[in-house]
Amino acid sequence: MICAIYKSSRKADTYLYLPKRDDFSKVPKALMEVFGTPLFVMMLPMIKVKQLANADLQKVTDEMREKGYYLQLPPPTEDLLKVHRRDLGLEDQ
Repeated sequence: MICAIYKSSRKADTYLYLPKRDDFSKVPKALMEVFGTPLFVMMLPMIKVKQLANADLQKVTDEMREKGYYLQLPPPTEDLLKVHRRDLGLEDQ
């Protein structure tokens, strides 16, 4: 399977994987509105890939087969105050 990868023009570190280049027919309209104009990044031969940087290869492949696309969201931002409080042994009230 080969997939096309697009970067969001509105959301940082958000990517859309499609089984066909420029075929957004399976992507919900609401998602496309939030995603913005898709910016083509690359074509990727999934068979030759052993792992992806920020996504599970099997999940990407499964969702593209089932839903017709895969949406990669950025990892959640870390709450540094909570980390600091945890390191100090303090609990949030």
